[in-house]
Amino acid sequence: MRTIKQWYQDLNLQSKFTLVLLVIVAIPAIAIIFFFYGNAYDMVVSYTIRQEQDRSAQTAPLIEESLQKILDVSTEISSLDFYQTLFKNAITDSFSDLAESEDAADFSDRIRQLTQDTPVTNVKIYMEVPKEASADVDAFLNSDHLKDTFLSLEQAKGTYWYGIFRGTRAAQLFCPSFYLGAQEKKAYGDQAYITHASVIYDSGTYDAYIAVYYSGYDFNQILSENLTLDGSVSYIMNERNNLVSASSDSLAGIYWLDYDKIMESYMSSNSYVEQEILGKTVYVGFYRIRQPGWFMVTVLPSQPLITQSNILVLQFLAIYIAVLALAFFLASTLSKSITGRISSVISQMRTVRHGPPVPMDSPDAHDEIGDLIDTYNYMTRKMNQLMEKQAQAAEDLRIAEFNSLQAQINPHFLYNTMDMINWMAHQGRTSEVCNAVQSLSRFYKLTLSRKKGISTIAKEEEHVSIYVHLQNMRYHDSISFISDIPDELMEYQIPKLTLQPVVENAVLHGILETPTKSGTIVLTGWMEDKDVVLLISDDGVGIAPDKLPVILSGEGTSVSGGTNIAIYNTHRRLQVLYGDQYGLSYSSKLGSGTEVQIRFPAKRDGISEKQINTETK
Repeated sequence: MRTIKQWYQDLNLQSKFTLVLLVIVAIPAIAIIFFFYGNAYDMVVSYTIRQEQDRSAQTAPLIEESLQKILDVSTEISSLDFYQTLFKNAITDSFSDLAESEDAADFSDRIRQLTQDTPVTNVKIYMEVPKEASADVDAFLNSDHLKDTFLSLEQAKGTYWYGIFRGTRAAQLFCPSFYLGAQEKKAYGDQAYITHASVIYDSGTYDAYIAVYYSGYDFNQILSENLTLDGSVSYIMNERNNLVSASSDSLAGIYWLDYDKIMESYMSSNSYVEQEILGKTVYVGFYRIRQPGWFMVTVLPSQPLITQSNILVLQFLAIYIAVLALAFFLASTLSKSITGRISSVISQMRTVRHGPPVPMDSPDAHDEIGDLIDTYNYMTRKMNQLMEKQAQAAEDLRIAEFNSLQAQINPHFLYNTMDMINWMAHQGRTSEVCNAVQSLSRFYKLTLSRKKGISTIAKEEEHVSIYVHLQNMRYHDSISFISDIPDELMEYQIPKLTLQPVVENAVLHGILETPTKSGTIVLTGWMEDKDVVLLISDDGVGIAPDKLPVILSGEGTSVSGGTNIAIYNTHRRLQVLYGDQYGLSYSSKLGSGTEVQIRFPAKRDGISEKQINTETK
């Protein structure tokens, strides 16, 4: 076969025309006989099931989202002050006084708002009436604020859901339509989420039920939109083997499966399973709705699938007949099968207008088109080599800029610290000298570590803490430093010497410029999308509005006349490494203090040595 294949590929174009004409007539007949007749039904079933699986995967989250909105409303109701007073604590006031309270009015207003802004159609609270306070509770139930929400528990007795609560002592219950009484469905909503609560009054405990009503029509619509096959049905059943919603109640009754059988099938397969229901073959899929423990069941009858497969076979037969009719006219179009390779080369060449050229696979044939492809691939390789050299040159320039910027950041307070240590030594304060030397040693160990120029937030925080400690030894503990960075941010990567220049600027040109020469520096941080944001704030003298724009420009001077090159370099390092959207941003109010926000991308693994090839000696 390899010999025959090579022989064909090396034929000239005119010889290939004749062979292609014979093949184009023979292959459709073979394909229809050996493929479509035997596999059409399996193809239709597989495609339809895959399509329904995709729809189910999209439908179930919509149902869970709708249920979550109902649960959110119930949770919000239980968090209101009036609810807490009524059901969480023993009632010491009279019910009539509670009904006239401000909390009751707020509770009523919030319930009314929830029924307007959410899928909830109504909220009712059924309360058991203590006999010893029946008159007082009647006044409570009929008060202006509460009469539209609170009802006597007597109105719920006789409903299916009340019987379930009494029989099982359940804490909450999603109620399908037939759980509710006729009056509830007519006036409030055809489905409900009901939770149990208790009223503690006069040493007695009385039942109460909070019913959040909603319409099941939305569920029916979602289930109906899930189906593409005629005669199929989707329905939802709860853990009590009861129907919650269905795209068609009649079809749900025909293809009903009990909960235990569904659970068994669900645990054994994550795809559609074949079942026999009423003597008919159907394909049944299951999807778990986790919040209430429901199942969404989709049933696909086999007959429509057989009809579709027959239609598909007839369509292919019609296509084949048309091909036969056109076979004698294909000689003029056979050239397209040959020139198609040339067209692919042209199409590949056009990609250079939108990006770098991409080489084609090496040709197997050694005809004229094969030689053309070889020539194109050679040209592509040469162009890509030139582009890579240009990109490498730009990368080297970027790294050089970074190294130049970082080299400008120096610990210029070393001299003042050494003078302080010398002064304390002359005074015989040996313990303080030891403390200062140890702190200074740790400070420069973190600064001058012979590792790549990326550190962690934890180490940078330690670095500035030591810096502030040394300054406090010099300035008599006049600087308070508060660090409140969340623990989960501590291991994220940050370039070395990012925080220290900002804190140093806050000390020298902010706090020490105040009349008392004392103040507080606060360091905190948070995640914002995929970025880490650190905030350094001080209560120093602040910065004049006309000086703010030049701080990060590399020009001008700081508020006290000193250079701000360290701040500018820190800002530029972040931009060179990560992009212009990152770096420092200043906000300040003269006389009140300054805030500096530092933004950089959240990375735990750091960036490669190729990006940062900086070591401090």
